[in-house]
Amino acid sequence: MSKKGFEDYNLSNEIKRALAVLKYETPTEVQSEVLPLALENHDLVVKSQTGSGKTASYGIPICEMIEWEERKPQALILTPTRELAVQVREDITNIGRLKRIKAMAVYGKEPFSKQKEELQQKTHVVVGTPGRVMDHIERGTLVLDKTKYLIIDEADEMLNMGFVDEVEAIIKELPLNRVTMVFSATLPKDVENLCYKYMKDPINIEIASTGITTDTIEHRLINVKEDEKISLLKDVTVVENPESCIIFCRTKEHVDTVFSELEASNYSCERIHGGLEQEDRFAVMDGFKMGNFRYLIATDVAARGIDIDNVSLVINYDVPMEKESYVHRTGRTGRVGNKGKAITFATPYEEKFVKAIERYIGFEIPKVEAPSPAEVARGKAAFEEKISGRRVVRNNKTARINKDIMKLHFSGGKKKKLRAVDFVGTIAKIPGVTAEDIGIITIQENLSYVDILNGKGSLVLQAMENTPIKGKKLKVSKAIK
Repeated sequence: MSKKGFEDYNLSNEIKRALAVLKYETPTEVQSEVLPLALENHDLVVKSQTGSGKTASYGIPICEMIEWEERKPQALILTPTRELAVQVREDITNIGRLKRIKAMAVYGKEPFSKQKEELQQKTHVVVGTPGRVMDHIERGTLVLDKTKYLIIDEADEMLNMGFVDEVEAIIKELPLNRVTMVFSATLPKDVENLCYKYMKDPINIEIASTGITTDTIEHRLINVKEDEKISLLKDVTVVENPESCIIFCRTKEHVDTVFSELEASNYSCERIHGGLEQEDRFAVMDGFKMGNFRYLIATDVAARGIDIDNVSLVINYDVPMEKESYVHRTGRTGRVGNKGKAITFATPYEEKFVKAIERYIGFEIPKVEAPSPAEVARGKAAFEEKISGRRVVRNNKTARINKDIMKLHFSGGKKKKLRAVDFVGTIAKIPGVTAEDIGIITIQENLSYVDILNGKGSLVLQAMENTPIKGKKLKVSKAIK
């Protein structure tokens, strides 16, 4: 039987066009298993590794089934971390972009009022961490009576982090006639219990965990003394000379130390850990996606929610203490069909953690010697040349889907009694523009944003400079954000 492509599913043209732009060509295994069942509204429990394409496996059917006219959220997606919430929101926005689906992320450490204001507008999908979602429910700012889909993503991690009470409290606020889908890399007992308690005859889907084994990732282990790690790190990066690389450390102190050392040696690098302000963490993630620097030094907080198609090398500067973390870290490379490499530095003290990881992944990580001085000397010139050049990002999905989209900023909003229909009515009258060319519209107190699709942004910008909306003359410009 030949493999199905996305065009073989009963999907609307807007979704198919977005998938083509995003270069989703053939469904991954989890997508081909989940899509047909999700489109038929079955409850699902899916065991699948990070990096197997699971966000799209639920994102595509959700975007397909959402009714654009409904103002209140129709889908709620729970994630364990803020990074993952932001990543999922971006994926949903990209898939639903041409259908004008509005997804927003809610999480702690960001002003509640800003999220409240956004939730007052038409919102199709809410992605959030359990604590902040519960907060919005309790304060009446998130109304779930129209919610038809509940997705619990990375359920094992969610319960590991002690969110079980919040998750249960949220489930109790949802309509009974909803569809529930649970995604998890592992299925511990408490995840299973949660599923059976709140789901209707869920269908179990288990994707053989190729993410754990080595078909796209080459695993290596180097024994080293703690005080020799930095010089080993420099030697390995010279010899490997990766396009892009994430270096994982166990603590934020180690992240800071490694970052200072590499920065002093002119590496193009940034760091991310839980001690940084949320805004800085997002800025670093975006910078890494855009290719602004080549090396990212991170704690495990960053292992989830990094969806970059092309990380060629992962280095475990410290062996992770939790065996699952090894899978999540190394799963940042070798994604979606690319080849990747994971090198772990192990001190004698860390031997027992390595053994536990090997039992968990089902094979022994091959040991290799540290690079010899001759190898390092041979690689030096190529390394020096690459370190000064900018990283080429071939595959930034968001940039691809946004290429033909221009976001316009208008100097009027709710205070001037403007509504989305006023913008659509006026813009669709411009010669050469139809309602199909108008994307997501966001109306705030004193300003509004309108996405113009299909490369027609400049045309609309020019026309709107002299066209009033609802009799009001507004300033219009290309939005910076």
